[in-house]
Amino acid sequence: MRSSPSVRPTPSPALWLARGRHTGPAPDDVVRRTLQRLKADETIDDHREVPDAETASSADGSVFEARWTVAGSVTVRARLTLAREGEHGREWLLAAEAERPWDLEWPSPVTVFWPDEPDASWDHDPVTGLRFRQVNHLPEEDKDIRRLLRNSVRGGWTVNLVVHEAMTPDERGRLPVARMLPPSLRHRVVEHRVAPDQLRIVNRALREFGVQVPRGGAVLLPPAPAPDGFDADDFSVRTVFLDGSRPTELVDALTRFATLPTPLPDGAEEAVTALREDWQLMTLEEQLARERRLVAMYTEALDAMTKSRDLYREAAERAHEALAVYRENGTEIPARPQLPTPPQSSPFQQLTRRLERLKDTARALRPASSGDGAEADGTGERPDGSGR
Repeated sequence: MRSSPSVRPTPSPALWLARGRHTGPAPDDVVRRTLQRLKADETIDDHREVPDAETASSADGSVFEARWTVAGSVTVRARLTLAREGEHGREWLLAAEAERPWDLEWPSPVTVFWPDEPDASWDHDPVTGLRFRQVNHLPEEDKDIRRLLRNSVRGGWTVNLVVHEAMTPDERGRLPVARMLPPSLRHRVVEHRVAPDQLRIVNRALREFGVQVPRGGAVLLPPAPAPDGFDADDFSVRTVFLDGSRPTELVDALTRFATLPTPLPDGAEEAVTALREDWQLMTLEEQLARERRLVAMYTEALDAMTKSRDLYREAAERAHEALAVYRENGTEIPARPQLPTPPQSSPFQQLTRRLERLKDTARALRPASSGDGAEADGTGERPDGSGR
């Protein structure tokens, strides 16, 4: 089993993440039309296109936000980022978060931004170019199969299902199994089909993943690193009937796999941060709450600045007092002593202690009064009563 050089954090169970590529024309307009239609149908509560000036990075292409309600009262917030035009279309990244752990029976966030139509061109995996909503037949050559499967699990974004066709299926069997999955899972699954005569060569390629596909069955490919609790036998289905019937055992395995605590996919941490910190589509109550947080933050910063100003003022007064004592005595101001300071002391405490020492030294150097002064100038009498 392969290992990852770095450990990625585990996401919140309330998050839903997906990534893909749109290969058709004008994806921005496609998203706008879909959001406007769903708002008019009251399927979503509201949506917003974030102006370019408000995006976190100049590398971002377009950013769309949407908010809707599921299960009667659970609010979902989602943010779709469309990258700038590339060689093979435009990549998109979707991050959604609900107010409670995500339920796979909820509507897929993908269908809020993209039309769920068979001929829509948004459903390409950005690494391999494979389709989410269609059957993808594995190539014939061993090296091509290995390369494709390695690239499929790269980054941890997709759920990869390998299904062996024990015999050539009819028209119903050629339909993707993913269409029978829970709504929030079907747009994250890439279905790889193994031809009847490819079983041996494919299982050789699958050895590096630590899994094998049964004859006429299916298996799930673990990402790298494999999530905690992943056991190849638990996510292997011995028989999948490709006759159009619902493969209950396979759906159960996919559902259990999707709920494992998998690490965040590569690049998802930035998307989640933007969803939570750069969110623009707010209700009036949310705007008021944000303004209160800002006021509290500014108040705290102002208090800290005021305290710092008072400490500096106190230090300056002590410095002037010490200097006044030295000037009164006509004493040359000594060089600042190089004293070790405790690592836990603040600069204000260090300065105050130094000034106190200088002040005490100046007082000790002040000329003595009364009788001591007579002896100092030589006018006092001798012990025998006579003058000098």
